[in-house]
Amino acid sequence: MLQRVWRCRIKADRAPDYEAFARHHSIPMFRRQQGYRGCIMARAGDHCEVLTLWADQAAIDALERSETYVATVAMIRAQGFLIDELGTRVTVVHDAEMTP
Repeated sequence: MLQRVWRCRIKADRAPDYEAFARHHSIPMFRRQQGYRGCIMARAGDHCEVLTLWADQAAIDALERSETYVATVAMIRAQGFLIDELGTRVTVVHDAEMTP
């Protein structure tokens, strides 16, 4: 399993808008992707991270080519709450415990 972490900064006063966008657009879009295993969205002030879990690198590659992902990214940029995107990082999850 792999984790993909996308980092960004948002306008702090727009945090509720950012979080609503995640609930209504980003998370449903991730759930429709093959190989998706889970998502954690975290925020500290204006710094945000979206950690998604994927079955393998092929699933991450398919996500990044997905029309729905590209459209969601375009939508999030158009909302005006991003200050900047700090990039993504993919690492291997070597030990994980998930509870219901």
